[in-house]
Amino acid sequence: MPGEAVTLQLGHYSGCVGAHWWGLQAAALRSPAEPAELRAAALLRFGRGPGGPETPTPRLVALELKGGVGSLRADGAGTEPPVSWDGAVADYRDRAPAGGCAPRDTGSRRGDAAGDGKGNPGAAGPGAAPAGSQDAPSVRLWSDYLNVHLHPKSVYVIRQYLHDGDCGCLEAFGQGESLLQDPACVEELEDRLHFYVEECDYLQGFQVLCDLHNGFSGVGAKVTELLHDEYSRKGILTWGLTPVLSTVGDPQNSFYRLMNTALGIAHLSRHSSLFCPLSLSGSLGIKPQPPVTFPYIKYDASLNYHSSAILAAALDTLTAPYRLWSFQGSMMHFADSLTFSGRKAVAAWAALPLPALSGSSLPDTLSAHQQDVPWKLLSSWREQKVSCCFAQSVVLRGICKEKATSSCPGQPRSPLHSCESPEQVLQQYLHTQFPGAYSTSHVLQQPCDTRPPFPQFFSPLLTSRGFLLDKAQGSSSAGVESIPVLAALQSSPVLHSLLSGLCRDLRARNARRCSSFFTAGVEQDDFQEALEELKTLSQCYETGFGADGSEDEADSD
Repeated sequence: MPGEAVTLQLGHYSGCVGAHWWGLQAAALRSPAEPAELRAAALLRFGRGPGGPETPTPRLVALELKGGVGSLRADGAGTEPPVSWDGAVADYRDRAPAGGCAPRDTGSRRGDAAGDGKGNPGAAGPGAAPAGSQDAPSVRLWSDYLNVHLHPKSVYVIRQYLHDGDCGCLEAFGQGESLLQDPACVEELEDRLHFYVEECDYLQGFQVLCDLHNGFSGVGAKVTELLHDEYSRKGILTWGLTPVLSTVGDPQNSFYRLMNTALGIAHLSRHSSLFCPLSLSGSLGIKPQPPVTFPYIKYDASLNYHSSAILAAALDTLTAPYRLWSFQGSMMHFADSLTFSGRKAVAAWAALPLPALSGSSLPDTLSAHQQDVPWKLLSSWREQKVSCCFAQSVVLRGICKEKATSSCPGQPRSPLHSCESPEQVLQQYLHTQFPGAYSTSHVLQQPCDTRPPFPQFFSPLLTSRGFLLDKAQGSSSAGVESIPVLAALQSSPVLHSLLSGLCRDLRARNARRCSSFFTAGVEQDDFQEALEELKTLSQCYETGFGADGSEDEADSD
């Protein structure tokens, strides 16, 4: 049985991803698989209020800035309960503006794809759905679509900085570090951590969701250092999150973002058991690239509500191994299986949804993708074919495990059809695609739930269960309720390209000219040391035949 994990959300975009992730946990409780495959108590705590029913709440500490929690009460325990009113009620309605469309909020903020770096709205990225074509609620903050209750210990509002505005924002790595050097702030954080840790029967470790692009990268550096020092034998799995970036913006803001990202990756990798950058942005470098596109999802890249939902679905699948009822290890063991030889960083891939015909068997589904695995890279590097990796953890969910035989009688049988179990089918497929890699894999019956508040941005070519139709069914009032997902964490040569690219971007510009960044608390020597760490880390992923991974040499492990 898996132990418990404590989750930390550091920053607003991490809150966006977290809100969807907790929604997925709540959805799993409403329609549990039979028998249950994932232990809900690995992430959730179950408490009973005075005279009330048992209520699940996330085992969560979320750090947010002033103005960033919206409708949550000051104690973070959820929205205010409705007040009954027995008097007369008058109904006043605003007229819709010309054109018949109600105004809606983009759910974005400065530095995201919806802005030009000065708070001005921008155009949606490629693959974006037309405005008004989705069921998206009017959202501004992650609390607008959070559908679970939070414990009063969960939300810690940092009042020294504002969530949004032209000034007073947490913009630089050094500002974030300084916050966690304040004894009062550290004491408050430790008090909340100890509350959750002490009620665990067996603490596996910590999941840290941290914004990389702003000053929260400095907060994350100090938080993971604190966790590493105080809980050295527990796993610390850190996810560095970045929203889709604007292709137009202030050069100084872009350079701040680049510096925050580089320093964040260096420090978070140093103090974590495993670090994974997660973003739908095409690049974390100085020149943003077009966002990741998916064949059966038409999302608006300018909406945090949309992009964070995709990352949350991937995260829910990637973290499944150490939440399985059958799991005998710990988060530390899970991390160790991927991060040997100094490779502390991993890349994330996901097929959302996995292209599969309704009623098809697992061998049929995977045999249709013998040339290339149909997943997309979610770790901010240009799309490229990767034929090798050092180690990987792969999870497939939502494909019927009982149908092992071919559903297409005329189709020639492949070696996958000779396997005796779904787990053997997936292992055989991975062995063919990534020969020589150390692969662990899991097959889950339970799909990824995509009912609201998950956005309905799916192709009309999908059934309500997320499988492919022969032809588009037009608009459906039912929507897509769940999808099959294939996702992986890989120790891959892609990381060499990503990390060395960040180093090149920073060295190509004179960091000393950005004096305001260093006056926020970062020393020049510390910055140079972080650059060397990134360079050293990137070298761990070299194969000896170029960084693109097109050819591989035998791993020395």
